[in-house]
Amino acid sequence: MHTSNHVVKKLLKKFKVDDAKHMKTPMHPTIVLGLDDESTKVDENTCRGNMISLLHLTASSLNIMFSVCLYVRFQKEPRKIHLYDVKRIFRYLIETSNLGLCFKREIEYRLLGYCDMNFIGDRVEQKRTSRGCQFIGGYLVS
Repeated sequence: MHTSNHVVKKLLKKFKVDDAKHMKTPMHPTIVLGLDDESTKVDENTCRGNMISLLHLTASSLNIMFSVCLYVRFQKEPRKIHLYDVKRIFRYLIETSNLGLCFKREIEYRLLGYCDMNFIGDRVEQKRTSRGCQFIGGYLVS
């Protein structure tokens, strides 16, 4: 857990958000992401660096997984609005980098999964989407 916390602090400093105001959620609850042609384009390398760092963090910080995966879709032509929202994820990590999963020891762990499919759930590309969740024992892990 300490390693992840240390890595997050280094990334916050690298992307110059270490002294920014903390956010309570990784993304605004009512946001609807789109291609937003009116917003100014930003340097793809800067945005890509942010996203690669966040993707690595999702292995130990599952609480940012959904937000990070949503923003990765806009890497082809990143806009200023997308970069602002990505920085919000970093600002969320300021006070939550010490959070993690804790499993109680059990004799037997069962893997259980549920799946849901939506045929036009993707508002941007109007593609079929599916969602799911997996439990190990009584614990939601994905």
